[in-house]
Amino acid sequence: MKLVILDRDGTINADSDEFVKSPEEWIPLPGALEAIAKLNHAGWHVVVASNQSGLGRGLFDVAALNAMHSKMNKLLAAHGGRVDAVFYCPHSADEHCHCRKPAPGLFEQIGERYNLELKGVPVVGDSQRDLVGGASLGCEPHLVLTGKGAQYRGRDLPSGFPAGTRVHEDLMAFADFTLSR
Repeated sequence: MKLVILDRDGTINADSDEFVKSPEEWIPLPGALEAIAKLNHAGWHVVVASNQSGLGRGLFDVAALNAMHSKMNKLLAAHGGRVDAVFYCPHSADEHCHCRKPAPGLFEQIGERYNLELKGVPVVGDSQRDLVGGASLGCEPHLVLTGKGAQYRGRDLPSGFPAGTRVHEDLMAFADFTLSR
């Protein structure tokens, strides 16, 4: 099974320091939906692993989160793409759970759901925390220079990023790289 694990905010859609709290605030990044569709058309399954501490903070509820994902899925379908599943951590950082990235819990859930070893499975995100948990289970780390990743444009990655992290301009550049291999 060809599987890709994507972060959501800053990777697929615009991120916000005030949190993405509603479908109206969920705005896809240029080319991101097309990139997912391109991966799907080449036989790749795409899942999302996302910290959603806005739930734990009471900034939005599960109905709002589901509405955001419904919008994402509807817009993806218009491009002929799909996300097979969304795995999310609802906890705030001070809860010290096992599922909040950079902890590996969401990635372990993905491996269990698909009955897969995650060695070599690409994980794509816009921050170090998006990559560390997956890399600890053998995922191949990919940083996109969108969202929080924009701060690394033209710079070496600081220590703390998983060894071998590949850097891409955006999700489409990652998709093109992946499909060219």
